[in-house]
Amino acid sequence: MKLLWFHLMPYTKLPDDFASKHPSVWVDVDRDLFDPAEAHRMYNDFLDEMEFAAECGFDGVCVNEHHSNAYGMMPSPNLIAATMARRTRDAALCLMGNSLALYNPPTRVAEEMAMLDIISGGRVIAGFPVGSPMDTCYAYSQNPSMVRDRYHEAHDLIMKAWQADKPFDWNGRFNKMRDVNVWQRPIQRPHPPVWIPGGGSIETWEWAVKSNYLYCYLSYYGYKLALRTMDGYWNKVRELGEEPNPFRAGFLQFVGVANSKQEAIDLYREPAEYFYNRCLHVDPRFTGPPGYLSENSIRANLGSQVAAAASAAQDRYAGVLSRVKRDMEGFVDKGYLVVGSPDEVADQLRKCATELNVGNFMVLLHFGNMDKQLAMYNTELFAKKVAPQLKDLFEDKWENHWWPKPLQQAGRQYPRAEVKVAS
Repeated sequence: MKLLWFHLMPYTKLPDDFASKHPSVWVDVDRDLFDPAEAHRMYNDFLDEMEFAAECGFDGVCVNEHHSNAYGMMPSPNLIAATMARRTRDAALCLMGNSLALYNPPTRVAEEMAMLDIISGGRVIAGFPVGSPMDTCYAYSQNPSMVRDRYHEAHDLIMKAWQADKPFDWNGRFNKMRDVNVWQRPIQRPHPPVWIPGGGSIETWEWAVKSNYLYCYLSYYGYKLALRTMDGYWNKVRELGEEPNPFRAGFLQFVGVANSKQEAIDLYREPAEYFYNRCLHVDPRFTGPPGYLSENSIRANLGSQVAAAASAAQDRYAGVLSRVKRDMEGFVDKGYLVVGSPDEVADQLRKCATELNVGNFMVLLHFGNMDKQLAMYNTELFAKKVAPQLKDLFEDKWENHWWPKPLQQAGRQYPRAEVKVAS
């Protein structure tokens, strides 16, 4: 099983009364709450944490893209991945991802991801999310009924740009370009492995399977509530005649490790309650623009988990989220967070991975307003005492076709430049 360290890069200084005095953490979040000097420290702490995770032996580090919000301060995952490409040696760089519908032209994604793959020696995972409605429809003013069409055209253009033998013209619905010639080619041929993060759209499941891409469920609410979504995905895999290889799926889980379960609850209480009660404080008016969700997904009742959280926060959601006590005990009880001693956490994650049939496991070991010291403690304890108990899972039966193949693994080497200083 592959273990990846995921970072959301949340703003860690939202006030205690944020949820009661501010309508949303996303789209119209109060600009006066942002302090650039504090953010300077945060960004550099976050980069330290990611580099530390790579040094601890995680198979990959994950970055993502969000806009106009304090829940995730990473409008450009490519900038963060560029720093990781130079400062890490072995960890895969999982760009989760670039929101393709927002790029004009999309060849910018092809160029930048190719550069990152070259700089890193072939360690890039190309994540292509459709993008949340908050990011696409509100922060970037895209027509919700056209987001998915824009996305698919952008994807097709990027793939052709990476693989075409000569310059070509593109005459699409949303992009019209002459002499497309993305000269930088990724090291990985025909392209880096593609991961599709999603929240449960039926169309996304089908497209990912038919394209032989990895489907990745990025959940805030743990494996207990993810079973329905992942069951739907695996049913689609079988329906389309493909093998249920666990390595064609990924999943995200919040994790807190300590010497005992009670110590973990005590240590991670504040950052967990900060995340669920402030970082997920989203106004429902931003979460479900008409036309964004397909008719098939609506009929299957596969709505956005952010929309569910927003409704629950304002007492409009009658489902399971509104019944959860919004404190650490409630989050642990419902499985939002997996916490405990290393052995307890390993047992829970092994059960989670097995029941979900997921071979690429992303862990959020920094969440909420967690400080760097605690994040590194959580990371190191997981790497030393939890990860060794999980690494062998699935690898005796299945091959991972959705993982990068760096130069070293292909029998080629890329030497570091030697700098000679004149005496």
